[in-house]
Amino acid sequence: MVAEFGKLGLSPGQYLWAASIPAQGDTHIVVDLLTQMTYVYRGDTLIGASTMSSAKQGHITPYGYWSILEKRPFYRSKKYDNAPMPFMQRIDNYGIAFHGGVNPGYPASHGCMRLPIKFAQKLYSVTKVGTKVVIEG
Repeated sequence: MVAEFGKLGLSPGQYLWAASIPAQGDTHIVVDLLTQMTYVYRGDTLIGASTMSSAKQGHITPYGYWSILEKRPFYRSKKYDNAPMPFMQRIDNYGIAFHGGVNPGYPASHGCMRLPIKFAQKLYSVTKVGTKVVIEG
């Protein structure tokens, strides 16, 4: 479905966002750890696709079915040197979250899913607590 955006591959830090978003349907997020990509849907319509950076070796971005548990427009990590986590959306009780950050094109985080800051902001605007997330790879 990425082809609907007119581009098949994205370089690190790039994303695509639909010009219009359907009014109907639940928003859900699919993360592909193998390709380091995040996809956002409204109902069955792909509305966004972005490169991302998940857990580096020695850390874990957990596979499975999740929901957004907490949202904060700006947050700081309690575990990792007070690191900034803009547009934070937490999915578990251990601190794994989506947030804006460095997106080098390979796994480099402590477990979070780092997104380009502008994409993280757009994602934040279309989700709510309870939005479903699938992490696969």
